[in-house]
This record gives sequence, C-alpha cells and structure tokens, in this order.
Amino acid sequence: MKLENQRLCVELSEMGAEATRIYDKKTGAEILWEADPAYWKRHSPVLFPNVGKTYHNTVLINGTHYPTSQHGFARDSSFKCICKKDDAASFLLVSSDETKEVYPFDFELVISYTLQENSLRVEWEVRNPGNEDMYFTIGGHPAFRFAKSEEKKSDYILKFPGKNELRYILIDPSEAAADPEKVHTLDLKDSCYPVTEEMFENDALIFDDGQIDEVWLCHKDGTPYVGVKCEGFPNFGIWSVKDAPFVCLEPWMGRCDDIGFNGELSQKPNVNKVAPGESFRKDYMIVAGE
Repeated sequence: MKLENQRLCVELSEMGAEATRIYDKKTGAEILWEADPAYWKRHSPVLFPNVGKTYHNTVLINGTHYPTSQHGFARDSSFKCICKKDDAASFLLVSSDETKEVYPFDFELVISYTLQENSLRVEWEVRNPGNEDMYFTIGGHPAFRFAKSEEKKSDYILKFPGKNELRYILIDPSEAAADPEKVHTLDLKDSCYPVTEEMFENDALIFDDGQIDEVWLCHKDGTPYVGVKCEGFPNFGIWSVKDAPFVCLEPWMGRCDDIGFNGELSQKPNVNKVAPGESFRKDYMIVAGE
C-alpha cells in the first residue's frame, strides 16, 4: 500500500501496520531500513502492548501472570486497513481469544499514517471497549538507513536541539532488564554527538524523564538527514546492530521493565491507562531533512 505527496513516497503493510518504505523524492534517499535479515528483519514496527521485555518475560495483571514476548504481539499481527487516501491510511487490530491468552484486556488499536509536506505523522489510538481499566505501553521503532551504501555510523552525528547533555541507562544483559541504578551521561557539543559502533555495545541507550522531544540523524557536516519529533514522550531509545548501516530513533510511551520489577502492570512506571469506553491517542513525526 502506497502513500505519496510531492516530497515523500511511503509504503505500508497490513502485517503489523508497519511502514516498510520512506523514499525522499528530493534527495533520492531510501530513508527507512530495508529489513535485511542479515542485520535486522524489520523496518519500523509498532511496539504494543509492551515496549521491550518484561522482567522474566511475564506480566502480572489482576493477580495472574501472563507470558510476554519482546515488544509485544502487534508487530506480528495482521491489521485491517480501515481508511485509505492518497496521503493517509489507518489500520485496525482488535483483541481476540488468542491475544487474551497473553494480554487479558479488550482493546482496539488503530495505527494511522498521514503525509504532511516533508513529514510522516504516525498516530496511535488505543480504545478500551471493555468494562475495566486497561494498561499498556506503546512505542515506535523506526530504523533509518544511511543515505549511501558505503556509509558507516562514523559518517553521521546525532543532534538534539537545545540540549547540552543527556542521561541514559542500559540493559543489564544478565537480567535482560534495565538498570536504573547506573546512569550514564551523553555530553553534547553544540547539541550534537557522533555516532559510533561502540555506542551500541550494550544494546539500546534508554533515555527517561521526557528528555528527548526532537532528535536528528545528520550527515557529518551537520546537514539534517532525517529526524523524529515526539513532544510529550517520557521515554526514548536509540539502538543499532554491530556494523549495521542504520540507526533506530524510538519514541516510547513507557519502556522495558527495570531489574527486579515484579509488581502489577498498573504499578509500572510510565504505564498508560485507559478507562472503559475511553481512548488514548499519541503521535510522532518522522521528518525528512530540508
């Protein structure tokens, strides 16, 4: 399925309601990662009903433990297209007996994409048609490939407009969970930080406390290549794979569990709550460089 305007051409899949291509007509760049399985087999999955892993791959809901998979089941679910225009489309996933085996809530998840000049707006709507409060985390995971096939991470910098430094935590590999006790600092020069292979030796960099509302992947000379604008997101991840020619810029509403978290899902930091008959909405923008 294709969306197109004067600047961008976007392709979407009903599987996972995932964007699979973002082509910049102005520069001729294929912005979105092509899902080469040699490095990573996805493009821009939607993470729902959990971002990252839960502690020991289980979640406690109303006193019952349910098994979970990393980043949830939405990315591997078949959505139904419910709206299609030249420059916009929406997809729907509804709870089922199968989803309730791992996530007991009734839900309707709508993922919408809209082209706006040089931007792609991604919106999530989570509706609660059930009769109890529902809880979840949700996130984006867009991977941006480098403009030229011969380029490496060292050919790019990250720019965080208006920031002097950022604090981040990492995943403890022995626990497969975040370690909030060890806080690291990203010292920025002119709001920028060079991309290196070494950045991702310990998996994703996790930024909490709403520190990032805009970030750009720029060429080494500072020219903006692609950016993410995500006002009001409490968490953000930056991730890549060793030697892979892409970087993921990931806006999250909630994130993976901390080491040792074994409380109810409703007690999880930054968890989202939707009352019966109500809905949750959030959006972010993927922006091609001017």
